[in-house]
Amino acid sequence: MRVPTGARRTTLAGGAALLLTLALAPSAGADTTHPAGDRGSLVLVGGGLKADNTQVYGEIIKRAGGASAKIGVITASSVPASQDPQAADPDKCSNAQCNGAYYASLFVRHGAADAQWIPVDLDHIANADSDEVVRQVNSMTGFFFGGGDQYRYVTTLLHGSAHTDSKVLAAIRAKLAAGAVVSGSSAGAQIAAGADMVTGGDSYESLRDGSSPGYFEDPSRLGYLPAGGFGFLRSGLIDTHTGAYGREGRALRLAADTGHDRVYALEENTALVVDAPRTPHERVRVLGPRGVAVLDLRRARTRTASSGAWSLAGAGYSYLTDGDRYDPNRWRVLPAPDKHPLTPTAASPVPANPDVFASAANPAAVPYSFLGTVRALAATRAPRTATATTFECGPRFTVTLSKQPGFAAWTNDGATAHTVTGLRIAVAPE
Repeated sequence: MRVPTGARRTTLAGGAALLLTLALAPSAGADTTHPAGDRGSLVLVGGGLKADNTQVYGEIIKRAGGASAKIGVITASSVPASQDPQAADPDKCSNAQCNGAYYASLFVRHGAADAQWIPVDLDHIANADSDEVVRQVNSMTGFFFGGGDQYRYVTTLLHGSAHTDSKVLAAIRAKLAAGAVVSGSSAGAQIAAGADMVTGGDSYESLRDGSSPGYFEDPSRLGYLPAGGFGFLRSGLIDTHTGAYGREGRALRLAADTGHDRVYALEENTALVVDAPRTPHERVRVLGPRGVAVLDLRRARTRTASSGAWSLAGAGYSYLTDGDRYDPNRWRVLPAPDKHPLTPTAASPVPANPDVFASAANPAAVPYSFLGTVRALAATRAPRTATATTFECGPRFTVTLSKQPGFAAWTNDGATAHTVTGLRIAVAPE
């Protein structure tokens, strides 16, 4: 079977008017039924979760009870079987039901006692308020939300423009508050966001045109839902597939436009593990082979010229990898104990980067391009700044990275900057 991997250009056919109506619902209404904080934990993956990732699957299972873990798998972000022309072929199908069976088998293979598909999708919306399905949810010790399109989670598990919980979502929320683990990958991580959850957009178009509330058939247009997702994590916006799809630009623009001061920019096959979410004791750890960038907009300044050209200065950037911890309440990065300070040895300038956001329009785009420039700057003794540009022009944007007082980098191989803090980002049109 083919499992959704969070394709860069996913759109929902039809229903645009309904989607926009729901997207414009005021975010205040989404908060009224949510508890003040949760005793449980989150394991949020930036997409592309590989079947052999024993670190991440093992972490979810451990938090769900280890050998006695029972995982409820929710895949309502996938198309339903009625919209999958390959639904009858178990080797080619890619719909909510067969994707649910796939993930359930993986959890059992990785050591869970049981894993079951929770039968809610666009073919079974009524099941979201089924007492029988609620009983199934209540028998689980952990949950996993699969990838696809996060807006399908909104349309199946929340009640319309009121943005209130279905019975199934309310039961999952109660389990989280009582100590259960809630996990997800790609759209399944994105839906954990609170207000202003992103619905689409590419970095260049986002910087050029700005954001708009709604869900749009043009996947390059930066859209967001003011009412947000499920609100499991509220200490920052969430973005996924960040390095692979060059989404750093869109994350900065959305946060600046909507007044958020932090973004967790998740990378593929890697998890952001959150303990005690939405409490004064919230703590974060990174788990997996890639990393998570934390964008800090507390001191960011934006300007829109008379021509309409947008620019930003003063955004902070930190990058965390496996084992690193982060304290959201103190904005503090705690490198893993096995890492030591990186001593810069390169004396040459940082290589030119003419496609900082790995543009979809560039057939030669290099994934993790932005991170490549970050690491090159961290490894050089001088200069203290580096610039990179967008592939597109009209205008072309220049991204300037600079080492600020307090800049530091850590490594566990003596050469690569695996953890970085104290960088500043500026974005300006040429």
